[in-house]
Amino acid sequence: MPDQPTGSSSQILVRKLSTILSADVAEFSRLMGEDEEQTLKTFRGHKKVFESLVATHRGRIFNTAGDAILAEFASAVEAVRCATDIQAALRTRNDRLPPSRQVRFRMGINLGDVMEQGQDLMGDGVNVAARLQTAAEPGGICISGSVHDQVRNKLSLGFLSLGEKNYKNIQQPVRTFSITEAEGVGVLPAAKPEVAGSGGAAKWIAAGVVLLLLLASGGYWVYSSNQRIKVEQAPPVAAATPPAPEPVEPAVEKPATVQSAPAPNATPPIAQPEAKKAAMPRPAAPRESAPSSAVAAVAPSATNAVSASPYDGVYSGPICYGQTPKFPRRCFNREGTMSGKKIAGQWLEAPEAGVTMFLTGDVAPSGDVKIEMHSQKPDGTIVVLIDLKGTLHDGLIDASGSFRRGRQATLKWRKKPGASN
Repeated sequence: MPDQPTGSSSQILVRKLSTILSADVAEFSRLMGEDEEQTLKTFRGHKKVFESLVATHRGRIFNTAGDAILAEFASAVEAVRCATDIQAALRTRNDRLPPSRQVRFRMGINLGDVMEQGQDLMGDGVNVAARLQTAAEPGGICISGSVHDQVRNKLSLGFLSLGEKNYKNIQQPVRTFSITEAEGVGVLPAAKPEVAGSGGAAKWIAAGVVLLLLLASGGYWVYSSNQRIKVEQAPPVAAATPPAPEPVEPAVEKPATVQSAPAPNATPPIAQPEAKKAAMPRPAAPRESAPSSAVAAVAPSATNAVSASPYDGVYSGPICYGQTPKFPRRCFNREGTMSGKKIAGQWLEAPEAGVTMFLTGDVAPSGDVKIEMHSQKPDGTIVVLIDLKGTLHDGLIDASGSFRRGRQATLKWRKKPGASN
């Protein structure tokens, strides 16, 4: 029989997988130096909100030290929901204060293996969360790649990848993401990725040191020889440069090739007489000045000829987002185009932020419709995802579904009269 451990049971180390949320106050030393009493009063109020929301999301605070707070969650999804709710609640409280007196938390979240000793947790799982917190902006949240993998398809969030970052005393680089936006919270402060090529300066410095060593040891001859070789090779390189633009000429002609099917000027010689007769009433200049419009006009007719779908046309009507505790019910009039078995639409969802909504969908022969919508920032960051299902009958698309975080959404579009392809 194995020896039994001695000492208190609270000293027994138990390993487990947990999601750790680490938070501390940005610029806490400055705030305390300027006004200790007011800073402590604000911090204690924020901490009560923090503790309440951790309990609401079924987490527990296992350690505090000064302005730092460590919390544990069994679920990565609940940990991230808790963090975004805390930042939203504290933002409301901070808005009542002057910008220089706001007490803002930076947060880091990591899913990893930890050691439990009594009520405390230790190990790399905790340390990585603490390091991620240092990468977050005041009022912002950074998460590890392990957390991102768990929540990216379950919560309506925007992410910004910061790449693999090296943190102090952490042996392996950590995939790091900033949460840029959350449903019900809005935009969150996001850390900026490190400038690509930042190691280039160090390389140039190292190269300079090597060059000085070469000069000091009589390497000037090697340097001058290399320069002479470069000069001797320069003319052939220059002479080979002019032919490079030649391949560009065919590329310029490609738009005309796309128009070749309906356009008389691009058809084969045998088909030219018939094409010219059909095109006689139309001036050629508008087609040449707006090739993109011509291509757009050709595509639906070609699709219609192949699919002969009775659904083809332009559909429009309201898209409504359901009421939540934080948002009222909202409806917008939008439209999309049906071609064959596909429906697509695109519009500016938030023009001031450059956010574009994309809609794509498929129609089954039975009339069943599946639609996916997502909004996207100019940098490619996905903000929200919406899944809808419904039917298409008698020129009416009637679909319903929800955001990934649960908010309800409906779409009722009717085919425009005379909009068939």
